[in-house]
Amino acid sequence: MTINKLAIIGGSGLYDVEEFKNRELIKLNTPWGNPSDEILKTKYKEKEVFFLPRHGRGHFISPSNINFRANIDALKQLGVTDIVSVSAVGSLKEDLPPGKFVIVDQFIDRTFARSKTFFEDEIVAHVSMANPTSNSLMNACEDAIKKSNIDYQRNGTYVVMEGPQFSTLAESNLYRSWKADVIGMTNMPEAKLAREAEIRYASVSMVTDFDCWHPDHDNVDVQQVIKVLLSNADKAKVMIKILIDNFEKYIDPKDPTNNCLDVAIITAPEKRTQKTIKKLNTIAGRVLNK
Repeated sequence: MTINKLAIIGGSGLYDVEEFKNRELIKLNTPWGNPSDEILKTKYKEKEVFFLPRHGRGHFISPSNINFRANIDALKQLGVTDIVSVSAVGSLKEDLPPGKFVIVDQFIDRTFARSKTFFEDEIVAHVSMANPTSNSLMNACEDAIKKSNIDYQRNGTYVVMEGPQFSTLAESNLYRSWKADVIGMTNMPEAKLAREAEIRYASVSMVTDFDCWHPDHDNVDVQQVIKVLLSNADKAKVMIKILIDNFEKYIDPKDPTNNCLDVAIITAPEKRTQKTIKKLNTIAGRVLNK
């Protein structure tokens, strides 16, 4: 019987919830280096849940310098089966004002300075990213958001830019012409790596500002973003408690993420060295050690 375990990747303030008891900080090493910070293991209504601050506690890691591979590997080591990303984004549409949440179902990856795969050395795998988020986990997120009385949009396209600078006006207008909904700096390659690790992934984006395309918001101000971010975080804490309680009800045993590596690895068995198989043990040991 599979034990389903949920992890939240997001800001360090999301786990400051009084009801989270029996807190334990876990320090892990991975073949890809160290994750962003120690991972918090805690319980809510007797359910185990993990929290990983993406930028480290105190927000000291730039988006381009996040060790995404180590983060995903570490969570997989802990037996995590489901990840919900909670992240701040800018809005590319008039009807997505600051304070609104978006359950993202598509990404446009515009990053270029990040390691994007676990399968870079000797063993090659091609996983499908046509539908990068888990529909069943999105349903769980939607239920939690509704019960939290948060204004939200189901489905939306997230442009992931490199950063840490915000967009130019020309870039912002380009992304709007693509009909994208929000823009941020963190969900790629996170979503790709979660898929390679066969971990179901969902993204809840919290709008903090209109991107610079908006005539009244041509200069994105960090202090203003933080003000909305703190308000959003309070709402997100309520959502997360409901999500921890409900996510297992929505799990689909036929979710394509569950066994996606079965048809992804293309490298001939005789070309796979034990050194690389060992390195990939946490991520792909299920298929490589058969």
